[in-house]
Amino acid sequence: MADRLEGGASVLAFPEPPRLRRRRTALLTIGGAAVVVLLLMAVALFSPALALKDVSVRGTKLLTAQSVQEKLAPLQGKPLPQISKDDVGRLLAPVVQIKSWDMQFRPPNTMVLTIVERVPVAVLKNSTGLSLVDSEGTPLAAVQDPATAKLPLVDGTDKTMTPDVFKTVTAVLGSLPPSVLALLADATARSVDSVTLDLQDGRKVIWGNADDMDLKSRVLQALLKKPDDPANPVNTFDVSTPRHPVTK
Repeated sequence: MADRLEGGASVLAFPEPPRLRRRRTALLTIGGAAVVVLLLMAVALFSPALALKDVSVRGTKLLTAQSVQEKLAPLQGKPLPQISKDDVGRLLAPVVQIKSWDMQFRPPNTMVLTIVERVPVAVLKNSTGLSLVDSEGTPLAAVQDPATAKLPLVDGTDKTMTPDVFKTVTAVLGSLPPSVLALLADATARSVDSVTLDLQDGRKVIWGNADDMDLKSRVLQALLKKPDDPANPVNTFDVSTPRHPVTK
């Protein structure tokens, strides 16, 4: 086909090469697909059909599931794709009992929150009363009857129980398994190098400082499992030098 110009000249119109047609078609297809994807993302991001309605909480002992759900109440009604870990983290940050957490979404309306709580290792006595504390000395919950906790007592009213000494004592207790903690009556220390554990049956454990805590814990567990010898009763377990423990 030819187009006629002024003066009678003509220009031939050549058909578009197949390669260009294919390229244009591909670009149009990709562009159309991108628009569809963006529309679907916008629908998912803002759709009330994906609004948060239920929060399933797992792993709580010190806390109740309801107390955690109440902390996350500001997220109710927000579409799941708009909820970030930062959003959840800001709401849970004031809850000292939570050590870590993870979340998963179960569309259309559910968030599953898995909680890892701090583990109590002692009952702290101070001027305000009794409270459970973890291995870092973090207060976790008030206690009315320390006997129900089955944990050693730490006397925070003792003037020698400075912050450094207190953190050393709780770190030592944190290295012990629940089975040993349940046998302890209290834990004391005059300095960071003189931690002593008193068993409920009257026997003592000379622990020393916070070095080699895992080894000391294993050695103490082994000594406590040894059968008693009525002829040579053991009143003191000295694991301050764990590779050379002494009983007397």
